[in-house]
Amino acid sequence: MRVGILGTGVVGNTLGTKLVELGYDVKMGSRTASNDKAAEWVKSTGSSRASQGTFADAASFGEIVFNCTLGGISLEALKMAGGQNLRGKVLVDVANSLDFSKGMPPTLIISNTDSVGEQIQRTYPDVKVVKSLNTVAAPVMVNPQIVPGDTDIFVCGNDAGAKEQVKKILGEFGWKNITDLGDISASRGTEMWLALWVRLMMKNQNPIFNLHIHRPS
Repeated sequence: MRVGILGTGVVGNTLGTKLVELGYDVKMGSRTASNDKAAEWVKSTGSSRASQGTFADAASFGEIVFNCTLGGISLEALKMAGGQNLRGKVLVDVANSLDFSKGMPPTLIISNTDSVGEQIQRTYPDVKVVKSLNTVAAPVMVNPQIVPGDTDIFVCGNDAGAKEQVKKILGEFGWKNITDLGDISASRGTEMWLALWVRLMMKNQNPIFNLHIHRPS
């Protein structure tokens, strides 16, 4: 399967590398086709399955696309990717709308009555948006076992079939406890979890942690 990655940061790099290792063909997209970070990533994989291009190149290439851009610029990046290149595809939205302009801890640009996931779905109604992986640090996304014990990852979206496709990839990453929170409006909750996540990370000085939902037997 071909995968498009939008974004050249730590999240895009980590997900892209894992997907290449799993045998996917992955194209990393950015504003320019010659982006240095994307070129470094392609070289680091040592694989012919990795390539780079523009946002539009990655969106066109991918049968499934991961939005790994900063939440505050996701809509801009997706506009550059081109709605025609995303139409009918599954878009895994990993973005969070964190504002670091006033230092730590960051604030949320979007919250309470809206979310990045919902904004993307409204703007691109013919794209199957699935929110997931935005509640953990990048290393945990692709290797949940580095956190001892059982922990949970979440998915939400309007299309049941799209969620099943994403759950399959999450399973390949090693996730065993995958909780479906319902439609895309549930991304408000997963994005707002970042306010607490950041505080925990600051207190522990370590981003490698996660939560587990204990239910009565």
